[in-house]
Amino acid sequence: MAGRTVVVYAGARDPSYVVKVTAVAALSGLLFGFDTAVVNGGLLLLRNQFHLTNLQAETAAGALIAGAIFGAAAAGWSGDRYGRRKMLGWTAFLFAVSSVGAALPTNILQFEAARFIGGVGIGIGSTLAPIYISEIAAPSIRGRLVALNQLAVVLGILGSYFLCWQLARFGPGSWRWMFGAGLVPAIALFAGVFFIPESPRWLTRMGRAAEAQKVLANVAGSAEASREFREIQTSIQQEQYSRLQLRSPELRKPLLIAITLAMLQQITGINTVLYYSAILFSEHMRQQTSSAIGANIAIGLVNVAGTVLALLWLDHIGRRLLLLWTSAGMAFSLFVLAGLFALHHPSFVLVTVSVLVYVMCFAIGLGPVTWVYISEIFPSTVRGRAASVAIVALWIVCFLVTTTFLSLLHSVGPSGTFAFYAAMSVGTFVFVYHELPETRNKSLEEIGMQWGLHREK
Repeated sequence: MAGRTVVVYAGARDPSYVVKVTAVAALSGLLFGFDTAVVNGGLLLLRNQFHLTNLQAETAAGALIAGAIFGAAAAGWSGDRYGRRKMLGWTAFLFAVSSVGAALPTNILQFEAARFIGGVGIGIGSTLAPIYISEIAAPSIRGRLVALNQLAVVLGILGSYFLCWQLARFGPGSWRWMFGAGLVPAIALFAGVFFIPESPRWLTRMGRAAEAQKVLANVAGSAEASREFREIQTSIQQEQYSRLQLRSPELRKPLLIAITLAMLQQITGINTVLYYSAILFSEHMRQQTSSAIGANIAIGLVNVAGTVLALLWLDHIGRRLLLLWTSAGMAFSLFVLAGLFALHHPSFVLVTVSVLVYVMCFAIGLGPVTWVYISEIFPSTVRGRAASVAIVALWIVCFLVTTTFLSLLHSVGPSGTFAFYAAMSVGTFVFVYHELPETRNKSLEEIGMQWGLHREK
C-alpha cells in the first residue's frame, strides 16, 4: 500500500526511535480493539433496529471474526512476501472501508459484509503488528513493546465503550456513529505507515542489507547494529540451509505451543465479556440499557490497568510466571461467577466484581503474553506464516465462542456457561506449567536455538 519509507536514518542510536515506530504500528492494535468491542454497545441498538433473533445477533457479532480468520490466513504469506509495513498500510485501508460501510447499511446483510471486510483487516493487523514490533525491538524491551500493542488494543476497547456510552443518549440510530467512528484511527494508521521503516529482519531476508543496517543503527546504535546484523544473517543462512518449512520436525513443538496458547486465550471466554457484557447485564441482571453499557466502562478501565501492569512486569517477572498466576486467578473468578449465577437473585455488585477480577487477570496474563509468545518463538524465514497458523486458530475459536455464547446462555444458563470457561482456565494453568518455556531476555535467534532450529543438518 505504502511506498518506500521516508524515514531519515541517522546511523546513531535514538532511544525514542523504536518507541515512536512501535506507537505507529500499535495503531493497528487500537483499531483491533475498537472494531471488535464497539459491537458490545452497538449490538443492543442494532438488535432493536433490525429485530434480530439471538442467532442473527450472534451472526452479526461474528461477521468481523469470520473476516479475521481470512485475514490472519493471508497475513503470513503476504507479510513474508510484501513486508510487514506495506501490509499494515492495507490493514488501515480495510479498516476505513469497513467503518464507513458499517455506518451506512439499510439491512443486516450489508452490515455483516462491511464488518467482514474490517475483520480481514483485523486478521492481518493482529498477526503482523506484534511480529513487526518484535523484529525491531531489543531483547531487553521486546516483551514490553509487543505488550504495548496489546495496550493499544485495550485502549481501543475502552474508547469504544466510552464512545458507545456517550452516543447511546442520541437515540436508536446512534449505532451508526458508533461504528463509523473507526474511520478516524484508520486514517491515522494509514498516514503513520509512511513514516516507519520496514522490519530489519525482513529486509535482510530480502537481500536489502544496507537498509536493514540503517534501521538497526537507529534502534541499537552502530556497534550493536553490526553485531545484531551478523546474527540475523547467520540465523537466516542456517534456516535456509536446513530447508526449514512449517511441517519441519523442528517447528512442531513451537507451532503446537503457539496454536494451543492461542486457542486457550479465546476458549477461556474473554470475548463473551468484551462483546456481550451489555446484553448479559441488561437481560440477566435486569439493568437498563444505559446502565448496562455504562458498566462496560469499568471493564474497559480494568482491562487497561491490567495491561499496564503487564507492560511493567513482562520483562522482569517473565512470561511463564505471569501466565501461571493469572490463569489461576481467571479460574477462581469464573468459578465464583458461575456460583453467583446459580443463585436465584445474584448480586449485581458481586457479579461485576467477579467479572472485573477475571478481566484483570486476563489483561495481565493471557491477553498480552499470548501475542508476545507468538511473535517471538518462530525463526525469521517462517515467522509470518507460522504466526499466521496460530492466529488463524485463535480467530476460529474466537468465532466459535462469539457465535455460540447467547445460545449457550439460553441452553445451560450463565452458571453452566461460566463454569465451562473456568474449567478451560484450569486447563490453561496445567498447559503453561508443563509445556511453556521462558523466553524473557533472549534474542529471537537464541529462542530459535532453544528448539534446535539453527543446527546444521
